Amino acid sequence: MIYLVRHGQTAFNAEGRLQGGLDSPLTELGVAQGRRIGRALADVVPRGSRIIASPLGRAQHTARLIRETGGFIADIETDERIAELQLGEWDGKLKLDIEQSSPDFDAGRHRWSWYFDAPGGTSFEGISARISSWLDDARKFDAPTIVVSHGIASRVLRGLVLGLSREETLMQDIPQDACFHLSDGTMRRIDCP
Repeated sequence: MIYLVRHGQTAFNAEGRLQGGLDSPLTELGVAQGRRIGRALADVVPRGSRIIASPLGRAQHTARLIRETGGFIADIETDERIAELQLGEWDGKLKLDIEQSSPDFDAGRHRWSWYFDAPGGTSFEGISARISSWLDDARKFDAPTIVVSHGIASRVLRGLVLGLSREETLMQDIPQDACFHLSDGTMRRIDCP
């Protein structure tokens, strides 16, 4: 059983800036989101459950907020395989910056997959293989696991669990105020108002 969480809102998220492999701190809203998710998970996940987070600061901070607010006792484990994709030359840029050099970068057939076209960035196949490797290891544990990851990484993980096509995978929403319970090929959204 996996309880999948996207990190709380960051300064880059609030600015509309692409993060990819870069990092920026959680905003006040992001901190509040992490705490709300911690309270919601405390109602459904045992206190001794594993907590695994991406090594990026925004995921680590969210994981600490969940652990503290939810009263979880396990140490936070770190796994690079659930980190966000790299956006290469587009890391840290606003979408407006990218539009200047590539006006149609997110139009038409690129609508749901433009981030895989970033010069020097991670491919869909690359992030899928990395997350699939993590998922193979995670399936060896029967106990509930809280996983704190990122937007695109979360979409890919859910797509792998649910057996979705690439397009279906990339069209999923990526909330920062909810988590997803993944078990036996099914998914249930838990909103954290």
